[in-house]
Amino acid sequence: MANESRPCPCDIGDRFDYGGRGQEVQVGHIKAYVCKPSASTDKAVIVIHDIFGWQLPNTRYIADMLTTNGYTAICPDFFVGQEAWKPSNDWASFNDWVKTRDAGKIDKEVDVVLKYLKDQCGAKRIGVIGFCWGGAAVQHLMLKNPHLKTGVSIYGVISRFEDKHSLLHPTFFIFGEKDDIIPLEQVTLLEQKLKQNCKVDYEVKIYPGQTHGFVHRKREDINPQDKPYIEEGRKDMINWLNKYL
Repeated sequence: MANESRPCPCDIGDRFDYGGRGQEVQVGHIKAYVCKPSASTDKAVIVIHDIFGWQLPNTRYIADMLTTNGYTAICPDFFVGQEAWKPSNDWASFNDWVKTRDAGKIDKEVDVVLKYLKDQCGAKRIGVIGFCWGGAAVQHLMLKNPHLKTGVSIYGVISRFEDKHSLLHPTFFIFGEKDDIIPLEQVTLLEQKLKQNCKVDYEVKIYPGQTHGFVHRKREDINPQDKPYIEEGRKDMINWLNKYL
């Protein structure tokens, strides 16, 4: 549960025991996990990690899932070498920790990644997805980066960019009905603001009974009643990317 001592429980659910099909590479001044499909493609997706960083197996699992759907997927270290959050850390220090990792200040890294995808991977159509901290980063990029085609913000922390809604590109927002970090009132307000200000295609979808992290942080066999919503969230993400890339 979210409370003063635990303000961002992104580790709800299981950590996958998963090694990844891709490889780690150096991209400019940052490291990144890259996975490529067997057939050549000009479509790529940047995957933005949550507070647990670019090496979390769950996030790499999603990157590989994108690859099996025909995309080059890259998950860069947007903390640029700074330590990711650990579940064993003192949650009382979380707010100070996250202030040093601003989801709205990743533009330099995104530019480097875009150049890599275009020059090294032949990418011409590039989208972005992100989870929690990374979901907030997606909203930031959809507001300002002209080189991306579309984005999927998955339980992105709305409060980071709550006053900005003039999106440049089609954006899909995924939320869980029982998310303790992102109350439904915030989601309703986001929808209202998008309706008033947004001139591109967007969708806001709430998944019944789901908690924070359900798309990438839960193992499907833990809670059988959650499995359809986990699968639906992932399928919706892929369908949105397919539509706009």
